[in-house]
Amino acid sequence: MRAYWSVFSARFRVLLQYRAAAVAGFATQIFWGLIRVMIFEAFYRSTAAPQPMTYPDVVTYVWLGQGLLLLVMFSADDEISAMIKTGSVSYELVRPLDLYLFWYCRAIAFRTAPLMLRSIPLFLIAGLFFNLQAPVSFAHACIFLFSCLTAILLSSAMAMVMTISLLWTVSGDGVNRILPAAVFFFSGLIVPLPLLPDWMQSIAAFLPFRGLADTPYRIYMGHVPLYDAVHAILHQWVWTILIIFFGYKLLNNGVRKLVIQGG
Repeated sequence: MRAYWSVFSARFRVLLQYRAAAVAGFATQIFWGLIRVMIFEAFYRSTAAPQPMTYPDVVTYVWLGQGLLLLVMFSADDEISAMIKTGSVSYELVRPLDLYLFWYCRAIAFRTAPLMLRSIPLFLIAGLFFNLQAPVSFAHACIFLFSCLTAILLSSAMAMVMTISLLWTVSGDGVNRILPAAVFFFSGLIVPLPLLPDWMQSIAAFLPFRGLADTPYRIYMGHVPLYDAVHAILHQWVWTILIIFFGYKLLNNGVRKLVIQGG
């Protein structure tokens, strides 16, 4: 495990150097967060019908989504993609490490370092000036953090499937465009899941994508009672384990059939 921790640590430190990109991402997320808040404000002002979420809750939901946006921003690992295209992925195959765990540690680092650089200042600014509410209790805050850590593992597992698919698709343009659209919608990032029709909420409740956003957000706001939070986090863990298992099998199958030309 020490070797995999070294892989994560080295990748994490490298990604912490991209401070200018973090500042640009922070500014962009504040801008789009304000636009989304204004859209929902117009919606709530134009309807007198009772809604499953109050407007302040929706505002908090939006800012949580902006702060943790990188959990649902999926794309294949660019460096691994380049190695597959050039054939230098063969060097990865001879390392004395499990290839899946090696790439998975990279994926986790790719989500944690930029996420920390953006989310901390964004939550601070949104809390001071843009009506981001505090967690309903200290216990909910602790469970929210644990749920976010689980969401990182789940997000990394999904990103791994996209990366491994490059062993067959090479360019990866198709999966890079199709999967993020489904993730954005069914995670609650576009429209909070409680605002969707009941039949669509049933679908979203089963899929793993809500574990990336909706589950930690609603724990944060107290919509999920403490005694139900265990079931919500269990849903995250079950899907994380299943997707890791699927990715592991997919990678082993791809490596067995991999042909590298040139020399």
